Amino acid sequence: MADSHASAAPKASSAQRSEPRTSEEFSAGARVGVLLPLPLAGVYDYLVPEETSLSPGDIVEAPLGKRVLTAVVWGAGAGDVAESKLKTLLGRFAVPPLPEAERRFIDWVADYTLAPPGAVLRMALSAPQALQPPAPRRALVAAAAPEDMKITPARQRVLAAAADGFARPAAELAREAGVSAGVLKALVKAGALREVELAPARHFPLPDPATLGPKLSKAQGAAAAALRATLAECGFSVTLLDGVTGSGKTEVYFEAVAAALEAGRQVLVLLPEIALSAAWLKRFETRFGVRPAVWHSEVGHAERKRAWRAVAEGEARVVVGARSALFLPYAELGLIVVDEEHEAAFKQEDGVIYQARDMAVVRAKLGAFPIVLVSATPSLETLVNVEAGRYGHLELPERHGGALQPAVELVDLRRVQPEKIALASGEKLQSWLSPPLRQAISETLAAGEQGLLFLNRRGYAPLTLCRACGHRLQCPSCTAWLVEHRLTGRLQCHHCGFAAPLPKVCPGCEAADSFAACGPGVERLEEELRALYPEARIGVMSSDSITGPAMAERFLAAVQNHELDLVIGTQIIAKGHHFPMLTLVGVVDGDLGLAGGDLRASERTYQLLHQVAGRAGRAERPGKVLLQTTDPANPVMQALAAGDRDAFFRREIEARKEHRNPPFARLAAVIVSGPDADALDAFCGRITKAVPRDGGFEVHGPAPAPLAVLRGRHRRRFLLRCRRELHIQTLLRRWLAGLRPPGAIRLQIDVDPYSFM
Repeated sequence: MADSHASAAPKASSAQRSEPRTSEEFSAGARVGVLLPLPLAGVYDYLVPEETSLSPGDIVEAPLGKRVLTAVVWGAGAGDVAESKLKTLLGRFAVPPLPEAERRFIDWVADYTLAPPGAVLRMALSAPQALQPPAPRRALVAAAAPEDMKITPARQRVLAAAADGFARPAAELAREAGVSAGVLKALVKAGALREVELAPARHFPLPDPATLGPKLSKAQGAAAAALRATLAECGFSVTLLDGVTGSGKTEVYFEAVAAALEAGRQVLVLLPEIALSAAWLKRFETRFGVRPAVWHSEVGHAERKRAWRAVAEGEARVVVGARSALFLPYAELGLIVVDEEHEAAFKQEDGVIYQARDMAVVRAKLGAFPIVLVSATPSLETLVNVEAGRYGHLELPERHGGALQPAVELVDLRRVQPEKIALASGEKLQSWLSPPLRQAISETLAAGEQGLLFLNRRGYAPLTLCRACGHRLQCPSCTAWLVEHRLTGRLQCHHCGFAAPLPKVCPGCEAADSFAACGPGVERLEEELRALYPEARIGVMSSDSITGPAMAERFLAAVQNHELDLVIGTQIIAKGHHFPMLTLVGVVDGDLGLAGGDLRASERTYQLLHQVAGRAGRAERPGKVLLQTTDPANPVMQALAAGDRDAFFRREIEARKEHRNPPFARLAAVIVSGPDADALDAFCGRITKAVPRDGGFEVHGPAPAPLAVLRGRHRRRFLLRCRRELHIQTLLRRWLAGLRPPGAIRLQIDVDPYSFM
């Protein structure tokens, strides 16, 4: 496809020739295909500007209408538009071209997810300010002072400080000599100092792979040697590093990182949670002497600019980040590690919908280098690939240092119900902690140890209703109940962000002060613990109370330094943390997450509870886990109590196979949304009529999504299921070809859906 606007004359630009160049070059006036970072159908033809040559991967400025966009040369032009109608590119940015493997990856992701290639490219060009050359670094150095120059005490101090011949930035020299900037300017004007330009600052020092890490156990050493061997083979491979919680998996894959660094390759480590990076960064710095480049949504613009450019130029040798770090333009990527590979957080649900773990495997294959998937509770998809021989498998069956796995005890809430708490005011507070769990907390505190109470529910209460008429407070833009956050005194929707104060009068019956909080959230649990254990030091870790990596680091340090006795946490504290004095884990609502029609509900619940249980007893003191449940016979609960992970996963795999669910079939969701329900249903009728009758697949729906209204938009879902060997993207294209959503209706495709909301 070509840009049909009239040709524009070249103009001055900051974009310059960049190195290294590729073998294929297009000279001035040639027609090139350019991919724009927009959700368009394909590449557009442009002309190469005068006195310029371009190669595939060059990042350029492309005029489009009245705008100028950052774009990438994708190859030769299609030639389907007359040259007289083509616009001329405005120049090239002075950055390395997007590597061939990265361009192939963008095309692959677009084809797999049925997203426009330009939308995928936009993720790779996510730091446009990095394309501008860094500001020059200037410094001052001593020169021969004129004989007739007046020497004041201030000038004498400057000349003495500069006498060693080293170039110093003006601010540093002024500070060292104790003078103002005016003194330096006068010396420069007099010729006693001269200005020089320094080499660009190195923001990411080289990690030292030779730094000795902790002594590895026999099992760790064998696994590390196996990973080093895969690096030495210099080819694509996928290895599952499968170890129980506390077995030291991180130190093992650090050996693979060291091997990649020794081979002169870059490394990407993907983590599912931003909060995990604080503890991980400390461990990395201890092992390699420096911190790596960090990439996630909380990184500021200046740091993103430095990191993106350092990755492209090969300066940043190790990157740790969230899923978006996968699309950075690595110059010499040679290893990917996906830590906690089972985590649903690796699935992006907005914009380009993709599973970062699976796309990371593709990126490694396109780059012909190894990838390591790490987990104590691997995903079923990964385990099936291991069984089929597609992935290698390394096991760490024991905790490092001889620590024992914690004992897991089920507390049947049907038989042992929580007792109400008598407050000093005489009121009785509803309790959510059973007598066995209360006793275990008391014993833990008496022993000078720490306890963790896990409840994966933010806020004070998940539901607020009127005592008089039962009216429930619902989000005005979503089919979701408002969650009370008592600390801020507001009700909040966790889906669209709507917030409002608790009303004084019920909208349903006009009763005053009649609203009651129903069900526990972490804030409600904190209130109960403070009433029961007034002397205990209590902290809450949730995404409401911990708003970034720095705050997470401070909180985790407080736990590790035993500045807190009891910790209340949601899933962000469930994994990746080591607290030597934490010996008790209490799961307040073990059944949370099992309800609903999500085919991965049991798998996810088992993984989450197994991970949080693994926080207990990781040092020399034994750990204990009490898991409150109303369904102790559930296979998830039985597997946790028995410590039989493999039996649980075998049963889940057989159930998936029997019901033709992934990974033994292919699924794709088609989500249609719009502000008007009638118009939406009419369009869904058109989609239903377009289903091919001989398509070799089945389509369910349309049905209202569980969140039938989200951010003011009505939502309907179709679910396509087909055999594993069929190409689901071809089926989707055949089905949806020619169906253009009218008006404000949007259509999204989610290949391999993880969320069914």
